[in-house]
Amino acid sequence: MRILHVDTGSSLRGGQIQLLKLLAGLKRRGHSQTLLARGEVLKKWPSQPAGLVNLARAASEAEIIHAHDAKGHTLAAIACWGLPIVVSRRVAFPIKQGWSSRWKYGQAAHYIAVSEHVRSRLTEAGIPRSLVRVVYDGIDPGPVPARQISTDPRPLSALKVVTPASADPLKGGQLLHAVRERSGVGLIHSHDLESDLADADLFVYLSESEGLGSAILLAMARGVPVVASNVGGIPEIVEHEVTGLLVHNSPLEVAAALERFADNPALAKSCAESARRQVEEQFSEDRMVRRTELVYRVVLGGEKPA
Repeated sequence: MRILHVDTGSSLRGGQIQLLKLLAGLKRRGHSQTLLARGEVLKKWPSQPAGLVNLARAASEAEIIHAHDAKGHTLAAIACWGLPIVVSRRVAFPIKQGWSSRWKYGQAAHYIAVSEHVRSRLTEAGIPRSLVRVVYDGIDPGPVPARQISTDPRPLSALKVVTPASADPLKGGQLLHAVRERSGVGLIHSHDLESDLADADLFVYLSESEGLGSAILLAMARGVPVVASNVGGIPEIVEHEVTGLLVHNSPLEVAAALERFADNPALAKSCAESARRQVEEQFSEDRMVRRTELVYRVVLGGEKPA
């Protein structure tokens, strides 16, 4: 296949990281790809700046276009008449219902939702369920973590608790501050999760709205027990008391969950091990690539939907 990818994100967030994994996987599978991007992605993969002129030129040599974010979707809808468009949707926000939004969303041949929760948002906006396929994020589980979770209870203040650094007001910054004040936990606001998770004791991910939470999958793959908000698509990857602890967004409940893991290392170990197995079985990079490839084949008429 000749695939044209468009992503307008300026930084390397979850969507851009998944795009890079997808590009690498599709290359291994022999597909021809062109990438139009912005910001940090331009430094990570051979590409051209995303814009209408480059998009119109590249579209003439493609069989299918994959728009990986909202602005990419808009550009594709404007510039790529006659070319089937696949759109990735990662956010859990309701879709606007104005005429321009309805027009744009009507131009896509198929949607890839990052979770069942996001799929429901799309169908609520009137998009037929048959045109939306869920493809979960893919994570390389890597080798089995060498470090062991302590078998002895420890004070929460003695544990390394990691959370993603974020300026997004929906990512629980104020809530985390309140949790710190209540529990005395020393939080590491990480700009490099791969590094900080290597020796982390716990991972906490709080959000008011979430499509899925790829950072959670990374922590699970690295064998770190997870405490996460019970919102959006997060319950699709974190099963309460099996692969982590789900919490409502209150300082009391978040602090209590962290204390529970600190006081009960056996539960922490069990959740971490189950989470790691789940990533290996359900959230591999290869699975993500193959399921995305299937969407392309369905759109181009070479496969029937499963």
